[in-house]
Amino acid sequence: MLISEPPVSPSAGSAQETLRLPVAGLTPMTTLDYPEHLACVVFLQGCPLRCGYCHNPGMLASRRGEHGEWDGIEAFLRNRRGLLEGVVFSGGEPTLHAELAGAVERARALGFKVGLHTAGVYPRRLQALLPWLDWVGLDVKGLADDIDRIVGRRGMATPHEQSLALLLNSGIALECRTTVHWRDFDLERLRRLALDLAERGASHYAIQLARAGQCLDARYAEPVPGAPTTAEIEALVSELRPNFKRLTLRH
Repeated sequence: MLISEPPVSPSAGSAQETLRLPVAGLTPMTTLDYPEHLACVVFLQGCPLRCGYCHNPGMLASRRGEHGEWDGIEAFLRNRRGLLEGVVFSGGEPTLHAELAGAVERARALGFKVGLHTAGVYPRRLQALLPWLDWVGLDVKGLADDIDRIVGRRGMATPHEQSLALLLNSGIALECRTTVHWRDFDLERLRRLALDLAERGASHYAIQLARAGQCLDARYAEPVPGAPTTAEIEALVSELRPNFKRLTLRH
């Protein structure tokens, strides 16, 4: 099924206006989700993709936010001024929600740096957010020919390409990251993807090995015959590392 991009809505950033964002969770403090910054992570419910390795299928179904959900997050942020440096909006796919722009503006108004985790599904919405963002973690799902198969939706290569280009040209701090499940990848595909990103100008890249526990597709929780060994994966990472300012392997 093709995914059509929702229209870009005006931001709802005024202090008097109630934002209705479907908050699925909050990590109150982390040093991992916004590199080199102490931040919290706000998870928003809903994602249009259906990646087989998804380890939190309960996050996929979209809903409208209830009154008071964002208010609780905003109250938390007011109490953390001077303690946290940043706020990261994650999901799900946070750009699914038109009112994200208002939340981003309010977080910035409280003095926080703002980070975003996104798969680049909605480039027009991403572009509208760029003036308010300090850092983005872009999920690069695979090579252009593989993306639709990996995410379980058609027509995803073009919006992803547009989002990647927007971010590379924006000057915003960017980490490209790829979740690697060996049902979707082999070492050569991963090598090609990494080198393609380096050629385009990506300087920070993270390879994240998919979790083998709860997965949207039960087959992804099973062992993959012939999957690369730890030594083979680490050898590839060592080979690729000179192409980036920072290349991280996350187990």
